[in-house]
Amino acid sequence: MLDFRVETFLTVCRTMNFTRAAELLHITQPAVTQHIHTLEKQYGARFFRYQGKQIFLTEAGQLFLQTATTFYQDDQHLRDAIRQLGTRRSIRFGATLTIGEYVMPPVLTGLLKEEPTLRLRMIVENTKELLRLLDNGEIEFAIVEGFFPRQEYESLSYCIQPYIPVCAPSYTFSRPILRLEDLLEERLLIREPGSGTREVLSRALEDHNLTLSDFPLITELGSLNVIKKMVCAGAGIAFFYLPVVQEELEKGQLREISLENCALSHAFNFIWRKNSTFDTYYQDIFRLFQTEETFRTKTTE
Repeated sequence: MLDFRVETFLTVCRTMNFTRAAELLHITQPAVTQHIHTLEKQYGARFFRYQGKQIFLTEAGQLFLQTATTFYQDDQHLRDAIRQLGTRRSIRFGATLTIGEYVMPPVLTGLLKEEPTLRLRMIVENTKELLRLLDNGEIEFAIVEGFFPRQEYESLSYCIQPYIPVCAPSYTFSRPILRLEDLLEERLLIREPGSGTREVLSRALEDHNLTLSDFPLITELGSLNVIKKMVCAGAGIAFFYLPVVQEELEKGQLREISLENCALSHAFNFIWRKNSTFDTYYQDIFRLFQTEETFRTKTTE
């Protein structure tokens, strides 16, 4: 069972404020301070340092945070596993928008056909929010397109997807399009800051010594479907993972923009907390999801 003082430490780390942590834990501030001092004495290191009225993690505190977060997530998983003994199996996970809306539906349908009593809960959020939910034990694992700190999470490559620029079939370009930089004069429709697809595009542009600010005409939208509809209507260009626009490409509602110097792709990663006691469980779930993904891919070829 997780030491209650570790939970106090994690709450302080989330708030970086002893008073706020005490309020959330419904205990006194001196009790919070005592819990932290007990842990520091037990491990022989200071976990926090003060700079004025602000507190910051020490190097030892950062190391303890990584390990304690995994302890906490494992504790939540263990509690769930014990509650499920003799009952229906449950899987709680998160996925980023592209994966959740365009990759997971047939995979989850296949899982439910194989195991009709399976309880599934998928939360669709951006990578940053999914990492928070994972650290808090609210989900067991996540499948993400965005970037994450690999020193804190184990990962397996779920699949690699082409990342392509598209436009309407009748779209007229300002100039002949041969290279990535030839697109700079077009209106670019993109997701909001913080989204995985936007971050992937930003890094791809950096590889060509470009940035998003080099596009003078940018429209930010929080919905992939809205972006698709606007691109289909000729409002501009956009970059999508292939599964997102596969149907529109096949129906002739969109066309891929061919570029000589730009063949982009990106991995979708299956992640969980590093050094988890339940590594084998997550690897088994990964193989289960991969089996359905492989079967789905073969039946659609």
